[in-house]
Amino acid sequence: MQNPLDFTGKVVLVTGGGKGAGKGITERFLEQGANVVICGRNEPEDMPEHDGKKAVFFSCDVRDIEQAKQLVDATVERFGRLDILVNNAGGAPNADAATVSPRFSESILRLNLIAPLNLCQIANAVMQKQEEGGAIINICSVSAKRPSPGTAAYGAAKAGLLNLTTSLAVEWAPKVRVNAVIAGMILTEQSHMHYGDDAGIASVAKTVPLQRLATPSDIGDTCLYLASSLSSYVSGADVTVHGGGERPAFLDASNAEG
Repeated sequence: MQNPLDFTGKVVLVTGGGKGAGKGITERFLEQGANVVICGRNEPEDMPEHDGKKAVFFSCDVRDIEQAKQLVDATVERFGRLDILVNNAGGAPNADAATVSPRFSESILRLNLIAPLNLCQIANAVMQKQEEGGAIINICSVSAKRPSPGTAAYGAAKAGLLNLTTSLAVEWAPKVRVNAVIAGMILTEQSHMHYGDDAGIASVAKTVPLQRLATPSDIGDTCLYLASSLSSYVSGADVTVHGGGERPAFLDASNAEG
């Protein structure tokens, strides 16, 4: 029986695939034999690799539509096809919604919603022509489904990306499956910026039912599933990877027993 998680010969494009959750996604696909293309504005010093096989890096600002087109064209020129797109690049610094500039908000929406939409469209044009079609995975955030104070525009963009996922899954079926990963808190090289020192990270982890933050590989494993034949009837779905979520605040605020 063929291993459904064997991606030998498959071509995967992971935006922002050189660091954080993106690096975990890249490494998991490399471990399963895929040819992986990553992109970013700067080439990572520690290029993801497995058993001597490295990811291929192309410089690209995904917010620029012409650069996005060139990225997909370069991938197809290099490997002859594109089987899986993982829209991972994104993020936002903390900002006060009451005083932030409209230009800043627009830039956050462009990075976290418009750029993935454009890349989905460009990749779909390639995948529709392939006999086996393809799979698109949009990396979203729990901020899409709960209040996101300090990153309001980011939360709104990720909510839009979730809805976009469901719409594209309908429009582009049956050749291309489109799904989303709703990621919770992830332990990355930038965790200290969000949660403080090691003690702060440990305290935050205790608020998660599974008592830890996600690792980049946790997100990568979910992407493997959504890109594989194991999920051949899964499209327009979102898979939440957040360790059980957040303990309701009223439980700690209440004096009730039990």
